[in-house]
Amino acid sequence: MIRPILFLLLFIGHAQAADVLHLYNWNNYISDVTIARFETQCACRVVQDYYSDNEEMLAKLAAGATGYDLIVPTGNAVESLVRQRALRPLDKSQLPKLNNIDPAYLNTAFDPGNKYSVPYAYTLTLIGYNSARLRELNIPVDSWAAIFEPRHLEKLKGRVTVLDSQRELLAAALKYLGYSANDTIEAHWKQARDLIVRAKPYWAAFNASSYIKELTVGNIWLVHGYSSDIFQADIDAQNAQRGFRIVAAIPKEGAVLALDSMVLHKSGPRPDLAHRFIDFMLEGRNAAELTNLIGSGNPNLDARQYIQPEIAQNPAVFPDKTQQVKLEMLRDLDRHQRRVLSRIWTEIKLR
Repeated sequence: MIRPILFLLLFIGHAQAADVLHLYNWNNYISDVTIARFETQCACRVVQDYYSDNEEMLAKLAAGATGYDLIVPTGNAVESLVRQRALRPLDKSQLPKLNNIDPAYLNTAFDPGNKYSVPYAYTLTLIGYNSARLRELNIPVDSWAAIFEPRHLEKLKGRVTVLDSQRELLAAALKYLGYSANDTIEAHWKQARDLIVRAKPYWAAFNASSYIKELTVGNIWLVHGYSSDIFQADIDAQNAQRGFRIVAAIPKEGAVLALDSMVLHKSGPRPDLAHRFIDFMLEGRNAAELTNLIGSGNPNLDARQYIQPEIAQNPAVFPDKTQQVKLEMLRDLDRHQRRVLSRIWTEIKLR
């Protein structure tokens, strides 16, 4: 009798292990409550792995990482994964709630027809600032000039950080110069490089992580950063009763919108669970929990009714139509463009 019982136990254990969704996601990019609700609904377990940058995620996959059912990359990274033929096409018959997505975020340049991707959330790369300090200094915050012009930076020396990101910082400089964030003309990149190098002595750091804390405690007064991070810094400052607010502003020249989407990796063993998760996240209440947690923008129309009013009315989270036309999604670069950008970035860091 021992062998049949042992076989049954092994079979049950294998069946339970198979009901696991492997999710590769940005850190703090989904509510624990949302995950728990999905696990209950699907009678499965969600195992998460995290990345902090698209390049990190792409490098890990290129190095041979496998087994991820679902990934949440930004548009230009989706474009790269599609080019590598690393994704499974979606079975839209398993996604009845797909019509909850605002059509403005569908049929993008990085995935025409949404063959591979379903919008998840978005952030804007903009200006975040200490309202009390910038008001005292009378520095306008409606332009990238606050980040790049010495006439403003002289009042802010050592109190400014910019993202430690080649594409994001170059995009901000290009927008300020009147070009597209996706401009790839090398002469324009060199103009952007010179603008950055001129401003660099006034900046405290290239910072893509701890700037949230630095804003919260008042060490840094102005940042080039992500809208969801600035949202979090303001919440933290209020909770700590700092006596000032952290405010986000979209520069009049325009900014980058990063649309993150759910995609199925070819190596994932459970595309069925991945489709169930996507459709689950297309339900308005589930999608809204992320926005209420971190202040991310939300492409889900059904979610709007569940979003806290003060967030729904925040133009840095839900920009109006006038602001939307000035927002751009970054496109993927080819190998030659990557090499040129890498050289320019090295020049920026060394000068």
